[in-house]
Amino acid sequence: MDSAVTLIGLPVALGIIMLGLGLGLTIADFRRVARHPRAAVIALACQVLLLPALCFGLVLAFDLPPELAVGMMLLAASPGGTTANLYSHLFGGHVALNITLTAVNSVLAVFTLPIVVNLSAAHFLGDARSIGLQFDKVLQVFAIVLVPVAIGMLIRARLPRVAESLHRPVRILSVVVLVAVIAGAVLGERENIADYFVSVGLAVLAFNLLSLAIGYGVPRLAGVEPSAAKAAGFEIGIHNSTLAITIALSPALLDSTQMAIPGAVYGIVMFFTAAAFGYLVNRVGTRSAGAGNGAATT
Repeated sequence: MDSAVTLIGLPVALGIIMLGLGLGLTIADFRRVARHPRAAVIALACQVLLLPALCFGLVLAFDLPPELAVGMMLLAASPGGTTANLYSHLFGGHVALNITLTAVNSVLAVFTLPIVVNLSAAHFLGDARSIGLQFDKVLQVFAIVLVPVAIGMLIRARLPRVAESLHRPVRILSVVVLVAVIAGAVLGERENIADYFVSVGLAVLAFNLLSLAIGYGVPRLAGVEPSAAKAAGFEIGIHNSTLAITIALSPALLDSTQMAIPGAVYGIVMFFTAAAFGYLVNRVGTRSAGAGNGAATT
C-alpha cells in the first residue's frame, strides 16, 4: 500500500478534493451554524467527543493489534468528507448543513486529530514506539486539509465566475484521481486485501454502522428535524478515509502501512453502508409520514 503511486497520488487527490470543497464554500456557509445551532452543536459534539470514545471501546472489544488500533483512532478523528455531502444530497439531507459541518469539522480536525492520535499512540504503542504527530507534523496536516480549501474559497470570493466554471471539472478530476489511486493501491495489495478485511473488517463495519446510527439517532432524539438529522448522520458516519490514509502512509507523518489499513477498508465499506442507511432512513420516514396521515384522516 506504500507504493510511489499511493504516496504521491493520495496527497494530490486529497488536495484536489479539498480545493473542490473550497470552490463551493463561502463565509456564509460557516454562518449557517447559527441558523441550525442545535443540529450543528450535537453533530460536532458527536464527531469530536463521542466517536473517539466509541472507537476506543470497539478497539478494546475486538482486541486489535496496536498499530491497527491507532489506525482506527486516526479514522475516528478524521472529519467528514465531500462524499457525505453527496450522499446527503441523494437521500434528502440538509446539504447546506452538511457543507457547514464539513467545513467546521475540517478546521477542528487540525487541532483534535493530533490530540487523538498522540493519546492513542501513547496508549497502544507505549514509550518504545511513540510516533504521534508533533507540532511540525500538525502543520503538515494543516497544509493538507486547510490550504487547498482556503485557496478554493479565495477563488470563489474574488473570481466567482472562475470558481463556478472550475467547480464541476475539479470535482470530476478529484473523483478520477482518487479512483485511480485507490485502484492502483488495491491492485498493488491484491494479495493482502483478504488479510486486511479479516484483521480489521468487522471492527471497521461495526464502527461505521454505529457512527451512522449515532449521527442520525442522537439529533433525532434531541428534536432535530429529519433532513438535518440525515445530514448529521452522513457527516458523522462517512469519514474522510483519504485523509486518514494519507496521514498514515506519509513518510513525513506516521509512515505506517498498518495504520492505513483501517482507513483503506473503511473507504470501501462506507459506500455500501451509507447507501443502505440512506435507503432505510427514507423508508422509515415515509412509513411514519404515511401512518401520521392515516391517523389524521380517521
